[in-house]
Amino acid sequence: MTARRMTGVKDDLPELVSAARQGDEQAWSALVDRFAGLVWHVIRGFRLPNAVGEDIYQTAWLRLAENLDRIRKPESLGGWLAQTARNECLRSLKVGGRENLRDDLEIDLADDTAPVERGVDDEERDEILWQAFASLSEACQRLLRLLIADPPLAYEQVSDLLGMSIGSIGPTRARCLAKLRSARGVHLLEHE
Repeated sequence: MTARRMTGVKDDLPELVSAARQGDEQAWSALVDRFAGLVWHVIRGFRLPNAVGEDIYQTAWLRLAENLDRIRKPESLGGWLAQTARNECLRSLKVGGRENLRDDLEIDLADDTAPVERGVDDEERDEILWQAFASLSEACQRLLRLLIADPPLAYEQVSDLLGMSIGSIGPTRARCLAKLRSARGVHLLEHE
């Protein structure tokens, strides 16, 4: 596909996917540019070490390259990539555990500026929150992750990724957050 044709196709996802299938590097780059933020958002949501996250990012794109001929609904590519990144994150957690949440975390044993009890409370609160989040339906988890994306996604993008109407995003978000708040122990979060 020529550069001239590429500029008109950039917003046409089915044509981008078709061109990428045929080996068009510009089309592939356009797909990566379009969905890189989404893939990173999903990965960051798992709080994995940077090196692991970078590996998963590359693996998600490799999976797309391996399966590009199988994509039947190009308009759902964002959801496919998000689910692939999520599956790779879960696979990584299952294999490696969550011993080291951040690889750039430094520990200063001499730092006594914060009482030990406060750190334990924060740690317990975080664990309670993640357990409560894990108890939500997969649909709620996906919606909440997309709504806290950085940079933020427009409701139109969230609607496309989840296949739901824009008008139902807000009410569904409210129900999901209510379920999260009502989960055992999450009331601890509201007192801080």
